Amino acid sequence: MQPCLPTRHGIFILMAVPVQIIDDVVIKFAGDSGDGMQLTGSQFTNNSALIGNDLSTFPDFPAEIRAPQGTVPGVSGFQLHFSSHKIFTPGDNCDVLVAMNAAALKVNLKSLKPGGIIIVDISGFDSKNLRLANYADGVNPIEDGSLIGFDVHKMDITKLTREALKDIQLGTKEKDRAKNMFVLGFLYWLYNRELTSTYSFLHDKFGKRPDILDSNIKALQAGYNYGDTVEAFSARYKVEKSKLPKGIYRSITGNIALTYGLIAAAEKSALPLFLGSYPITPASDILHELSRHKNFGIRTFQAEDEIAAITAAIGAAYGGSLGITTTSGPGMALKTEAMGLAVMLEIPLLIIDIQRGGPSTGLPTKTEQSDLLQAYYGRNGECPMPVISASTPSDCFEAAYEAVRIAVQHMTPVILLSDGYIANGAEPWRYPKSADLRTITVNFKKGLSEDETTFLPYLRDENLVRPWAVPGTAGLEHRIGGLEKEDITGNISYDAENHQHMVKTREAKVEKIAEHIPLQTLDSGPETGDVLVLGWGSTYGSIKSAVMELQAQGMQVAHAHLRHMRPFPRNLGEMLKKYKKVLIPEINNGQLIKIIRDKYLIDAVGYNKIKGTPITRTELVTAIAALIG
Repeated sequence: MQPCLPTRHGIFILMAVPVQIIDDVVIKFAGDSGDGMQLTGSQFTNNSALIGNDLSTFPDFPAEIRAPQGTVPGVSGFQLHFSSHKIFTPGDNCDVLVAMNAAALKVNLKSLKPGGIIIVDISGFDSKNLRLANYADGVNPIEDGSLIGFDVHKMDITKLTREALKDIQLGTKEKDRAKNMFVLGFLYWLYNRELTSTYSFLHDKFGKRPDILDSNIKALQAGYNYGDTVEAFSARYKVEKSKLPKGIYRSITGNIALTYGLIAAAEKSALPLFLGSYPITPASDILHELSRHKNFGIRTFQAEDEIAAITAAIGAAYGGSLGITTTSGPGMALKTEAMGLAVMLEIPLLIIDIQRGGPSTGLPTKTEQSDLLQAYYGRNGECPMPVISASTPSDCFEAAYEAVRIAVQHMTPVILLSDGYIANGAEPWRYPKSADLRTITVNFKKGLSEDETTFLPYLRDENLVRPWAVPGTAGLEHRIGGLEKEDITGNISYDAENHQHMVKTREAKVEKIAEHIPLQTLDSGPETGDVLVLGWGSTYGSIKSAVMELQAQGMQVAHAHLRHMRPFPRNLGEMLKKYKKVLIPEINNGQLIKIIRDKYLIDAVGYNKIKGTPITRTELVTAIAALIG
């Protein structure tokens, strides 16, 4: 109860709830896919970013646009970790669980810390919702004592929202859509936040629909005022601003950061950007975002299928543009023949694969790192391509920029790997300065030199890179196509010796890129020791957190994380051999470990999780400690 003080007239005045300063919080918003939990989580994320918290998010939603209401498969969740210090994951377990119905509680209760706060909408725990969530007849978890040990707060959010909107001329269904704003307002009160950022968002989104705008604002305010009056909490909480390096920050998701990296690379290289894409989860946001930036001369083409998308991008690259195509695993499978064409042509092309659970349609909204071997070997013939990997949402900017640099400077298609966790997750991103970005030099062949009598399209420089000749340039007419090329001339050749030479040459060109990328460095830890944890992609945050915890306990554990997956940095093999054991955590059944064992003859140990969710810090701490013994 909130403390009260009597006045001299005998009237009691409600005192303000005290505010406690805490270091960090993990909140999980969960409900039906129509309950607006993704929007609620995104708004709290943006609010946290604006006040300067460090943060990490993990959206988790069903594959169906409108999954079966009230069921366990239909639960949509959004996990947010915000802190006053540097963090690297969205958190292993939650401090607060918002459960809009019985299914949301059932799915997420196991991830709540002992003593954690549970906020439930009691209207989502009626007999129908309990039955849909597969609770036994007569069992109601919020009434039967099964939640003892947690701080449970039962609210009739649906009823309170309707009451707040009773004077607005909307139907009950439309009013109920605002109950997520009631929840958001209450949490803004609980964590001592202002409502200004969400006011601005609502005005931008619903400014042309005054009735919808009014309902959302009133529900938001009602939730905040409910916290002020309900006397359910003995304290409110505040997470101070994080001490991040100085700069201008924004909250950014992986797909948006990747988009900005592509735009920056196009500007730095002075190349027009062309995206040929076919919509597919979780890559579609890149197409959506790039299409908003036509002011940079960007052209986006939503093709009729995956094959048309990549071949259009190949045509753009042949014509002197920065050709890009985006997809996920099933789409990349369809693109493979055209990827082989790009390798044979030796033109710059970027294939972006936002990985998801497979095979086939698999788990389209769940994360996985299962396309690495496809990126390495998933084409007919000997068809080597450089492979780049992004590690965090903000790192997608740098990864995209580097992938473009390699493609245009080495005249080769490049695969960029991200995944659903990175693509949809968010974290603070410090705006880079243009002057700090690495130069991307593009050298088009302008015409024949004085000592040339004819154009030789496959005459290579010291890096085995052939010239980029834009069609229509006088004197540079040449033949293209998927048939094997004669060395130097580019004419069609069926000669056996020439074919072997060209296969070896194309492979050597890719391997030679290792001379133009940085040496592998340790993210943390000693240069020799008991265990090196070697990671790639979205395992970064979990590995870093786990390794730092063990280092604090005095263990000789180091962490190295790969960006360049093919070719590897030149010193990687030497680094691996300095440790007694090498652990490779992956969200797949063991793919990088196969490549490492094959290339370096290292008896690496795998830690694999294939559940559509990230590997947690706690899991890795246990695995590393067990490996040390």
